[in-house]
Amino acid sequence: MTQPRAVDDSKLEAFVGQVVTELGAAVNAPLVLIGDQLGLYRAMADGTPVTPAELAAKTGTAERYVREWLSCQAAGGFVQYEGDGTFSLPPEQAVALTDESSPACVLGGYQAFTAATRITPRLLEVFRSGEGIGWGEHDPGLFTGTARFFRPGYLASLTSEWLPALDGVTDKLAAGGRVADIGCGYGHSTTIIGQAFPHARITGFDAHQPSIDAARKLAADAGVAERVDFEVATAKDFPGTGYDLVTFFDCLHDMGDPVGALRHTREVLADDGTVMLVEPYAGDDLIDNLTPVGRVFYGASTFVCTPASLSEEVGTALGAQAGEARMRDIAAQAGFARFRRATETPFNLVLEARP
Repeated sequence: MTQPRAVDDSKLEAFVGQVVTELGAAVNAPLVLIGDQLGLYRAMADGTPVTPAELAAKTGTAERYVREWLSCQAAGGFVQYEGDGTFSLPPEQAVALTDESSPACVLGGYQAFTAATRITPRLLEVFRSGEGIGWGEHDPGLFTGTARFFRPGYLASLTSEWLPALDGVTDKLAAGGRVADIGCGYGHSTTIIGQAFPHARITGFDAHQPSIDAARKLAADAGVAERVDFEVATAKDFPGTGYDLVTFFDCLHDMGDPVGALRHTREVLADDGTVMLVEPYAGDDLIDNLTPVGRVFYGASTFVCTPASLSEEVGTALGAQAGEARMRDIAAQAGFARFRRATETPFNLVLEARP
């Protein structure tokens, strides 16, 4: 008979305290979405202290709900209680909660991750069966939230840091190069490249028709639709040849057959072309990823990335924390002789593969 293990009361108390913090974070996630969608944060963005009644009047909401919401936000440090019945939004929180042009903006993350958890009943089933859940089977909030989540980072770094870190790519694009953006989603990465390089021809490909529809609208609104196209296609059958640059933004690890995707890419790439893989930041060993950032990515991978890969042929299921060494091996299997880390951020690896 197994003997009961000794329990350290101080460690137990500390863990329960951690769980209380976790429960507060969990319940706050949908409240952040409410603050975003009702404009509560935006109405406080100038920093002027407001009473619940004043904020309710500004936003067309009910004072009693706003009062409870503000109290929760103050308890969590999202807003500041001034001690006189008024609340304010500090400037740092205002950036994170209202400025969607800032890489510090967190709104897309809350929207995406909250939407991803709505698949939980189905996830219970596939945990037992080992089957997958396709990207298109998720709540539509995941698609919109993912686009919002990644866009600020792309705005901040894509054309100013990531593309210049690749060998000779910006010169080719400035001269009129051809680009394929695989798994383009709502097309933010594609459109940003098009805006920065007016002589380049860019096509975004995605297997998800609603995303392609949204991407076409985005390009039209940005005034680049005449040279930024979007088509429904998978990573293993997208058309065209002679691409100077093929990009995979935070999507290769989601694919069932990443080797097949890169092998097809190798076939349609120009002889001196480049593949840019933007992947979640990860070390090659599990111990390297047991961090707050790694936790977020492993959680997203459990709900979205791993099920997506398992829903497709081959079902490699790299997961969102595959790491550079695994990606290097995938590229080598697909026929790429050169591979390097071009640059990185605290959240991204930017990898370059060449024939």
